[in-house]
Amino acid sequence: MSEYLEANQQKWNELAEVNFRSPGSDYDVQSFIAAADGVEGLNKTEREELGSVEGLDILHLQCHFGKDTIRLKRSGARSATGLDFSPVAIKHARALAVATDTDATFVEGNLYDAPKLIDGVFDLVYVTWGTICWLPDIEGWARVIAHFVKPGGRFYFLDQHPVVLSFDDHAPAPHEPVYDYFHKPDPIAIDDTSVYSDENATLKTMRSYEWTHPVGEVVTALVDAGLRIEYLHEFDTVTWKALAFMELCDDGLYRLPEGMPRLPMSYSISARKPL
Repeated sequence: MSEYLEANQQKWNELAEVNFRSPGSDYDVQSFIAAADGVEGLNKTEREELGSVEGLDILHLQCHFGKDTIRLKRSGARSATGLDFSPVAIKHARALAVATDTDATFVEGNLYDAPKLIDGVFDLVYVTWGTICWLPDIEGWARVIAHFVKPGGRFYFLDQHPVVLSFDDHAPAPHEPVYDYFHKPDPIAIDDTSVYSDENATLKTMRSYEWTHPVGEVVTALVDAGLRIEYLHEFDTVTWKALAFMELCDDGLYRLPEGMPRLPMSYSISARKPL
């Protein structure tokens, strides 16, 4: 398992550098610094579902270089802590906090080690976009989430739907699924040097590994870890061009082309730890 996670870390170190520094990156760091936006900078789904974060202590797991962590702190959170396994991402997150004059804390480490790296419990544990496909153990992930949610506190999750992972994301036209939806112990090996945020950039690292976690397994893992599901919502949109033939819509999200059957492209979960 370590070889898979080491390969993924190497890839995300490269991605963090491109995403942060490339002038063509969709992350547009310089505009983010200048705009000083808060949760209004999140996508439509998050804005509608997250609600006020005023006065909350927030833990943002798999935070990349912390744009959303900083947004949450800027929007009135009492504290915001971000964790990511990429040292390059955390280096840039700390620099971004300084550049935006934001009092956010960033911790480098493997998600499964988080309880040894971060003290305390939180009002909100926040995990969004491109996260659990990089993790081999969804039950272990859920236990980490539950560890950090304080009694009465909330977990908010939003990510691509695992149905999306059944398709070849580079195929130029609609096609049949090519990967198994249902979880297997072995990951899918992905050989790809493209950058999802910058079509003109390429990586040196070719191979990475992804795991498909069906929605039922995710929900069951959270329930087994002691959380109570408030809702599960499915959407026909996703925040990046997850499939090459998706189309950008007016709300800044991507959908399947007009005329195609609608499929779930993302989903959200809100859960609480009982008092």
